[in-house]
Amino acid sequence: MDLADYKPKSVLIDIDIADQLWQGMILKEKDFRSWIKEHDWSQYTDKAVRIFCSADAIVPTWAYMLISSQLQGVCEAFILGSKDELLKKLIVKNINKISTDEFLDGRVIIKGCSDIPFPDFAMACMVEKLQPVVKSIMYGEPCSTVPVFKRK
Repeated sequence: MDLADYKPKSVLIDIDIADQLWQGMILKEKDFRSWIKEHDWSQYTDKAVRIFCSADAIVPTWAYMLISSQLQGVCEAFILGSKDELLKKLIVKNINKISTDEFLDGRVIIKGCSDIPFPDFAMACMVEKLQPVVKSIMYGEPCSTVPVFKRK
């Protein structure tokens, strides 16, 4: 298996709540709700969205919830957090799409050098997904593998 096959291919978009702060410091509920209502949410269709606030401001939880509510069912994925967390969420989502039926009682080699962000994270997710169904998991290249798991 080449983990590069599970690399996120989504377009990443940011929503920075700092753009909605009054005088860069506070969020006015009435103004924010107007923005929520008037904002073109369709621009996030099939995209991966990161919600955050770049300003040093206290943002009420409901603000993040309102944005999340608008993104639900529109974008591919969203997260409140960092770009790295969003990429990891997309990796997990892609790995979870794997049908384990095709690996039932199989032997799997997870390619050592894959073009994927956070390869260690992706490999751990792959082991978690496949170990319950496969006979063995190896790491590396077919000519030199390292055993990771072997069912007894």
